[in-house]
Amino acid sequence: MDSDTKTHFTLPPGIAVRGTVDGDLTRRALAEPPHPYRTPFARDGARILHARAFRRLAGKTQVFTRLPDDPPSDHFRSRLTHTLEVTQISRTLATALGLNAELAEALALAHDIGHPPFGHAGEKALDLALQAHGLGFDHNLHALRIVAWFEERYAGFRGLNLTLGVREGIVKHSHDYSAATHPELAEYFLDRFPPLEAQLIDLADEIAYLTADLDDGLDSGVLTLGQLREGVALFRGFHDEVLSDYPAAAAKLTAYEALKRVLNALVTDLMEETQRRVTQIDATRLAEIRNAPMRLAALSPQMEAERAAAKSFLYANFYNSASMEEAHRHATEVVQGLFAALIADPDLLPTDHQAQIPTQGLARTVADFIAGMTDSYIEKYFNGLSRS
Repeated sequence: MDSDTKTHFTLPPGIAVRGTVDGDLTRRALAEPPHPYRTPFARDGARILHARAFRRLAGKTQVFTRLPDDPPSDHFRSRLTHTLEVTQISRTLATALGLNAELAEALALAHDIGHPPFGHAGEKALDLALQAHGLGFDHNLHALRIVAWFEERYAGFRGLNLTLGVREGIVKHSHDYSAATHPELAEYFLDRFPPLEAQLIDLADEIAYLTADLDDGLDSGVLTLGQLREGVALFRGFHDEVLSDYPAAAAKLTAYEALKRVLNALVTDLMEETQRRVTQIDATRLAEIRNAPMRLAALSPQMEAERAAAKSFLYANFYNSASMEEAHRHATEVVQGLFAALIADPDLLPTDHQAQIPTQGLARTVADFIAGMTDSYIEKYFNGLSRS
């Protein structure tokens, strides 16, 4: 980063992942000639952006697209718009801290690419269906399968042939896996923490969906401004400031302004706490980040408590509210109903998925097929089977 763009958050330069073609983490499974003017991580970001799985995020629920008996709305977040918000926050964080912003951007673009339709309700339903077969569904590991195999866009290789750094970040940005339980992930340095660029993605995701879901909850009418003020102290404090600054503003504008300030406070705290933790262990090199006693990207204890309280409020009053019960029930019925139908009659699968059964097994193949569907496509497919 140029000296005139540095901030007081900037970390020692040796902590950032090197983006040069000779870096350890820019290695690809299949070697490719370097691009004349794009870095390896910039190329990865573009490959993810152009992937079919990325485009399908536009048709996948974040929390909800409508309330029962209402038509679908374009106002609420989809997986795609959520992903773009996470990407913006992640790039801001990486740039301010002096990290590799292109790596952070690529990881943010890919962080939700493995999610199935119907949001978390759909993921839970698919995981439960797989558990009956001794398996489970993990959207991070499914994302790795997508970029390593399912995407077919290039004549020279199957998948996207992403760099090791991006593949490691896809796997480990939000979860640490054990080599004993996941030997197939051995190449991803399971005995070490991921770089800060990857660690930050998980928290950027938390910040993005926390503020966005409060926003969507208010816009949908599931949450009221009074509920939000009473139940989320972090919001109430900033809302009081906004009411003082803009006493004549419309109620919805004061809520939007307060949520903007909440987001800014969370991002700023994350940068300050991450910098504090890095300084505390006197880290100046990437290896010291990887071998630290704990993940170093974090919110301060006080702000983490505020975040956890706001998240608990969302679960109690939004995600698990009576207004959402029908949507969750429907997601479970469709996902598990389609899973059962395809297990019973694998000939209903497309031929390219049928070809995966000998190596992947029937249950995993069916889950792969369902996970790739958008909300509207799974509805159409399931209703077609129900009528036949």
